[in-house]
Amino acid sequence: MISTWRLRLRMILTSVIMFTIIYFFLMFVGRFLGISSWKFFFGISLIISFLQYWYGPNLVKRSMNVRPLSEAEAPHIHQMVQELADAAGVPKPEIGLSEINIPNAFAYGRTSRSGHIAITRPILGLLDRDELKAVLGHEMGHIKHNDMAVTAAVSVIPMICYYIALSFMFSDNDNGGGILIGLLGYVFYLIGQLLVLFISRTREYYADAASVEYGNRPAALVSALYKLSYGAARCSKETIDEVNTNRAFFVNDVNNAQHDVTDFQQIDFDGDGRISDEELRRLANSEVKISKTNGIMELLSTHPDSLKRVKRLAEIEL
Repeated sequence: MISTWRLRLRMILTSVIMFTIIYFFLMFVGRFLGISSWKFFFGISLIISFLQYWYGPNLVKRSMNVRPLSEAEAPHIHQMVQELADAAGVPKPEIGLSEINIPNAFAYGRTSRSGHIAITRPILGLLDRDELKAVLGHEMGHIKHNDMAVTAAVSVIPMICYYIALSFMFSDNDNGGGILIGLLGYVFYLIGQLLVLFISRTREYYADAASVEYGNRPAALVSALYKLSYGAARCSKETIDEVNTNRAFFVNDVNNAQHDVTDFQQIDFDGDGRISDEELRRLANSEVKISKTNGIMELLSTHPDSLKRVKRLAEIEL
């Protein structure tokens, strides 16, 4: 069984830092408006965090146009999810179908006992059974680790800072205080956004490892990532932009799909559009170097660099 204490520690620290950011920023705004009670700001900070935690799953469901997927419609998917839930030791999640035109899957929910796994319609004709089960295993890892709610809860805080910053930046205040609050809010937004991206990337590594722990081949998951990247790369910019705010929930970052396809092609030695066990073993025995440009791109991505991610899966294969 993989150890997840580092993931849990990082989620706790990220939550504390984000709560501190929103508390001090609201306190600063309140003092500017003539409100000085620290209890008021503490309560507002708690309410904002709780509301995002409680309503976050419903917001994801509505924004991603998810409907229940019955067992009669997809018995093979329900069977795979049941097997993975048994392996993970969690109740079988609710299964949904997302009516968006990008091949992918995602998990959402408050706890491992109220988890949901959704697949998009285009994924059904793209992946074979092993690849689809590996992707579902990845999502089951998110449910097992209870990282979906944390991601949803902390992701709203930078946006609150951003919108408050905008409203004060262009206010008609004469003493310059509005501009100061605007600048401070934008700084908090940038810090918060980098923290959200960091915890998002971290949880992906653990979900990948969990999928393998639940009985899936690393090569099957890598092949799925390859095909999903290729599928997203073929989508229009308008289609990608429609799900941009929720892309952290996907198996891969759809914004970087074209770049990821190029990376996967480097390890697709026979050019057949999938990654075999042998190709993954070859990668495990080679050194992967990430350019400075790719390193910067990773800092601004919701998911790890594709080659670093595949390298870790290749090492699990060994």
